[in-house]
Amino acid sequence: MRLHVKAEPIKTEPCAALTFSQIALASRRSGRTGCQPMHIDIYSDTICPWCFIGKRRLERALAARPELKVTIRWRAFQLNPWMPATGMPRGEYLKAKFGSTDAGRIYETIRRVGASEGIEFRFDLIPRTPNTLRSHRMIAHASDAGLQDEMVEALFNGYFIEGRDIGDPETLVELAEDAGLDPEEARRCLEGDAGVEAAAREDAAARGMGIQGVPCFIVDGAYAISGAQEPEYFYPLFDLVASTAPALDNTSA
Repeated sequence: MRLHVKAEPIKTEPCAALTFSQIALASRRSGRTGCQPMHIDIYSDTICPWCFIGKRRLERALAARPELKVTIRWRAFQLNPWMPATGMPRGEYLKAKFGSTDAGRIYETIRRVGASEGIEFRFDLIPRTPNTLRSHRMIAHASDAGLQDEMVEALFNGYFIEGRDIGDPETLVELAEDAGLDPEEARRCLEGDAGVEAAAREDAAARGMGIQGVPCFIVDGAYAISGAQEPEYFYPLFDLVASTAPALDNTSA
């Protein structure tokens, strides 16, 4: 698949944010009558702070276009596929990732950008950097119940704001329950191997398309926006997709 990639940031003023669930409800009520919904695949990792920021910015972009019908699917991408299953101390991870670079300055910039989107990052509360495979499996599990967004939100909040270990199975079960999932079903999912191969396939598919970093938003399988772009960066693409979407056949036989 060949994607058209856009990556230049556009600045804009913030507006009120809605969750994807609220946006989906608004879209069903006032969507583009007679047109197919726009679909967005979001490749992300659950320990990526820019993915959290990108989620908020996309929510604002969609909130500004409530007439759009939109379906969203979160896809797995592991920034650190080499990470041990039990994770590693955050200090060791930052040293391995940044070397002699001042990681504190990098994360202070992220903290300030997050604050502008209403996210109060607490990097100081994170003791370990986890392997994210189990968290991606939980996101896939949540899809069956229509609760992907709630699960992603619970994971981001749990890790970045509360400093919880989202590689730990029991923590994931608790977060799944917070997201509205049955905790026993979530536990059974993690005790087996459900979602392992699917997560690996999604990660491999992303790399096969040339995705090297996240977040990456793929719209209607043809257009990609790379990075946590400002909301106004999405608008021309939304307009393009809306103008070319094939109309549904509403005639009766």
